[in-house]
Amino acid sequence: MEIILKEDVVNLGYKDDIVTVKSGYGRNFLIPTGKAVIASPAAKKMLAEELKQRAHKLEKIKKDAEALAAKLEGVSLKIATKVSSTGTIFGSVGNIQIAEELSKLGHEVDRKIIVVKDTVKEIGQYKAVVKLHKEVSVEIPFEVVAEEA
Repeated sequence: MEIILKEDVVNLGYKDDIVTVKSGYGRNFLIPTGKAVIASPAAKKMLAEELKQRAHKLEKIKKDAEALAAKLEGVSLKIATKVSSTGTIFGSVGNIQIAEELSKLGHEVDRKIIVVKDTVKEIGQYKAVVKLHKEVSVEIPFEVVAEEA
C-alpha cells in the first residue's frame, strides 16, 4: 500500500515522502499513530501543492542543516565512561552520550538524529552519523576512554 509520511520514520523515509509499505504496517501502526496517511490521488495532489508552496522554506531548512554540518565537520569527541579491568564498558555508549558531549561543546543536536552503527561496549575509536536533513549528514569520530577515578 502507498502512504504519505507525515513525519520522519527511521529506516522508512522522511516527511512528505510517498512510500510503499505492507498493508498491516500501514493500517495498524503508521496511520493510527498519525505518522502517515493513505496516498489517494486527492492526497497526492494536496501534497504536490503543499510542497510547491513550501519549496523556499525547505531550501532554508537545508541551508541551516548545511551550516550546522560545517560546524560539526571538524568535531571529534572523547567520551569517558566506567570501565572494567578487562577494558569492557559497564553498559554501552549510545546516541544519548554523544548528544550530551556535543552540547558540552556548544552544538545542540537532537539525540534522535544521531546514529551509532556499532554497539559500543569496549574502549576504542568509533564513528557516529548525524542525519541533519535527508540530504545532509555528518560523520563524527569519537573515542571511548576510561573514566578517571
